[in-house]
Amino acid sequence: MAQRSQRSKRDRLLTILVCMGPFALFFFLFQILPILWVVVNSFNVEGSFSFDHYKDIFSSAFTLQAFKNSLWLSVVSSILGLLISLILVNSLRRTDNRLRSLVISFINMSSNFSGVPLAFAFIIILGVNGAVTLLLQGLGIIDEFNLYSKWGLLAIYTYFQIPLGVLLLYPAFDALRDEWQEAAQLMGATTWEFTRMVALPILTPAIIGTFIILLANAMGAYASVYALTAGNYNVITVRIASLVSGDMFLEPNLAAAISVVLMILMAFIVAINYLLLGRSRYAKYQANS
Repeated sequence: MAQRSQRSKRDRLLTILVCMGPFALFFFLFQILPILWVVVNSFNVEGSFSFDHYKDIFSSAFTLQAFKNSLWLSVVSSILGLLISLILVNSLRRTDNRLRSLVISFINMSSNFSGVPLAFAFIIILGVNGAVTLLLQGLGIIDEFNLYSKWGLLAIYTYFQIPLGVLLLYPAFDALRDEWQEAAQLMGATTWEFTRMVALPILTPAIIGTFIILLANAMGAYASVYALTAGNYNVITVRIASLVSGDMFLEPNLAAAISVVLMILMAFIVAINYLLLGRSRYAKYQANS
């Protein structure tokens, strides 16, 4: 009996290893190995180990400006996208199932509309001679709108953040029940009091997690900003690409060092996310105990 049990455990372990083997190999080849290559080559300066690339990063005003521009676009677009997504998801909860399914399907489709097609669409709509730009100028609402400035980039960044934010937040709102708000209203609570005291504490982990994912999504955006500005606006992804595939300044090892700094920055943001989530769960546990 004991031998049969051990054989069953051994067979189950072998089955798990066989099933997980291809995934583990794929994960190593396309996730771990590239990261190791980037980290190792970031210290490679003309064939010798050195920290010169990192010194160049923090002494270069141009590279620091790229980080600053990327962080500004990422943080602001993530906040705007998150706020708009919260409003949209809250509205979807109050619609009938057919309309809700239709809107979710459209949002799911629009979440894949990014890169060069999205940049081209914005040029047609909000470019110098774009349809909406000319309409607003004709109505006297605006004098001009520069799509190729940081405000134009903020518009396109916010646009592709919204569908992702909606898809991430939509399941979290299922935790809220209409009966809770009705009970709160019967007890004299206003909508704002219900939102602040009931809804937000429940949704806080999902909101923080969604914000981090939106931030990472914006930090890694490349195709849309490059297609829109032809690389003339200094963001960190365009800077890395120019060092890897540039015609005049080809420095892949420096690009690797910048990528490592970007990974450390994102790891720091994710660590803050886990810290905030831990405090949120601890506070919820203390409130329930």
